[in-house]
Amino acid sequence: MKVEFADSFWKSLKRLSRHQTWWYKTYEVFRYKIPMFLENLWFFKKELWRFRSWDYSFNLFLFKRSLEKTAHTLEFYGNEVDGPRMKKVNKIKRVIELINNIDEGHYISRAESELGKLKNSDWFSREDTDEEREHNRKVFDLSTKIENDEWDEFISILKGQNHQEYVNLVEANKTKDDEQRDLWEEWFDGSGIKHWWD
Repeated sequence: MKVEFADSFWKSLKRLSRHQTWWYKTYEVFRYKIPMFLENLWFFKKELWRFRSWDYSFNLFLFKRSLEKTAHTLEFYGNEVDGPRMKKVNKIKRVIELINNIDEGHYISRAESELGKLKNSDWFSREDTDEEREHNRKVFDLSTKIENDEWDEFISILKGQNHQEYVNLVEANKTKDDEQRDLWEEWFDGSGIKHWWD
């Protein structure tokens, strides 16, 4: 059997070699890196303007903005098949929504929409009845639960599914490559920041 390399292989090696030269690296800085830096600077301008190092929320705003671009790129320019790609996009959009909820902090108003408005919201009044205090405690407890549940969901989406479950499914079903792809599309829910690429 005669083994030969296609012309494209040698062209690829030549291109890789050329990319290591000082003159190409200089060209790359001016052609790609500086324009990308300026584009990123413009894209993150609002977040950079208001960024401060003393609070986690500013980190979340930068993260949210970067996820907006990732979701847009995957949704409109992604090469992956629609099923898993759109699951990723939906999970990314959910993380963006959760960060917005953290930013807005409307957990009490959301609890009030379920249980009713806080009673006697004049905080300087000492005339709350036991019933009002009990109702207000329930509203505060529910708002804390909503907030904690959303933080748990946020972390869970970033962490993703336990991949061992998928491995066990494949082993249990003894599937072929095509069937594994179908099994993956069915099992994968779009979570896991490690999977958010195209």
